[in-house]
Amino acid sequence: MSSDVNFNTKVGFDNAMTALIFAARDEYNGEDLGRWYDMSLGTDVGTTGQEQTINFRNYTTFLTPSSSASSSYWNWAYSQMIVRANTIIEYASSTNADGIFASDAERNAYIAEARFFRAYAYNTLANLYGGAVIVDRTFTSPKTDFVRSTRQETWDFARADAEFASLWLPVTVASAREGHIVKGAADHLLTEIYISLAQYDKSIESAGKVINSGVYKLMTTRFGVNAGVAGDVYSDLFIEGNQNRASGNMESIYVWQFENLVTGGGGTTGRNNGIRGWVPALWNLKDPAGATGMSIVDSLGRGVAYVRPTTFFLYDLWKDNSQNDIRNSKHNIRRNFYYNNPSSTYFGKLVERRTSQEDTMRNVYPYLRKLEGKPFNGDNTSGGTGKDFIVYRLAETYLLRAEAYVRKGDLVSAAADINAVRARSNAKPIASSQATIDFILDERARELITEERRRLTLSRMNKLVERVRKYQTRPDVISTIKDTHELYPIPQSAIDANFSAKLIQNPGY
Repeated sequence: MSSDVNFNTKVGFDNAMTALIFAARDEYNGEDLGRWYDMSLGTDVGTTGQEQTINFRNYTTFLTPSSSASSSYWNWAYSQMIVRANTIIEYASSTNADGIFASDAERNAYIAEARFFRAYAYNTLANLYGGAVIVDRTFTSPKTDFVRSTRQETWDFARADAEFASLWLPVTVASAREGHIVKGAADHLLTEIYISLAQYDKSIESAGKVINSGVYKLMTTRFGVNAGVAGDVYSDLFIEGNQNRASGNMESIYVWQFENLVTGGGGTTGRNNGIRGWVPALWNLKDPAGATGMSIVDSLGRGVAYVRPTTFFLYDLWKDNSQNDIRNSKHNIRRNFYYNNPSSTYFGKLVERRTSQEDTMRNVYPYLRKLEGKPFNGDNTSGGTGKDFIVYRLAETYLLRAEAYVRKGDLVSAAADINAVRARSNAKPIASSQATIDFILDERARELITEERRRLTLSRMNKLVERVRKYQTRPDVISTIKDTHELYPIPQSAIDANFSAKLIQNPGY
């Protein structure tokens, strides 16, 4: 169906918006174990577990302009997100749509949602690549003379889109429309963009709109489907079925929707594959007698150790408060394992301390239980679930505002926001003198690992190289990262296709 026909009715606009929402979710699972996972691999919090994974083991040889990794986010942004957003914006803004919408407010709400997604894409590009190519319209014929805007110009373009989105998006949506964008998501995005533009007062104001709206709150008491069983409020946030507002979760702001046994419920690869990416290959673990020690069961899934948390995350980050911080409790990080294969003579016994690289890096290491969920379509060997994924939640809004306060020099207010997050987890409060950018990065790791795109956070702050050299587990990663790698290279495929003008490559590539 042509766009001219599709956009003759509101149903056509709804279908186009669904396709855009689908593209946004494809950031996470559009590649089986690529794109999204590369945002944690080779950072301060994530490293490769399985030896055959080459991603970010050697920065110099892996991250090149010709590598698939460098083009993955670029192609997702331009071939999925931006073109779909631009199409909706153009058709909704056209006089041909005058009779379709009930009011200007309804029309602007459609445009606002599309502009949010366009802002999200451009903010991603600016954080990862620096300056991007700003495309604010669709083209009916090939164009080969694009030029890069600066990083500041790219952030500013995203800012304008997000401001429009904040003005026109609804405050909430009905439970049947979970996954659609609301005003709080736009204000959360604006909070980060304003920091990048060094507009700290605006960042603080934008975060305040979310925090003080009365719509959201940090969850501090047990809730949801497992509220009556062993656990804690932090683990409740990630129990399958607890991600959306209908469950009583007032902390979630933007959630990707997955559905078991529903066509389209899992995207291109068919599932939320967090278990597959982050959980150890327990099924590969041998007992002391050399027999298979572990069976694949629902609660463990089938991990492949594509991304392993670093020693820095698993141990160093908890030294100061390891016993009290519930984010480090047995309900949130599984550190003890028991042989569960009935045919093993060690069945039911605690897995002993392992020392070989294969075991400690791949087969058995502590993992984040926020990843657990019911097997996707009943297949517990797939490593996937049908669990919804929280993209934005209020804890991050507090930490973004804390960052703005630090950069402004208001350490008292920064500490108050950090402590709001820490209080929920029973972590001891910090003094204002401890409120630094590095402490915020540490706190983001404790709170948001597997949720945040860590590489984007570090690159946005110009902290990637510094913290990889300081905290990465693997020596080969530390020895090969260079200052150049603070940003991704512009894909060579994009440079070659733009033969009528020169796309400037990032320095060092």
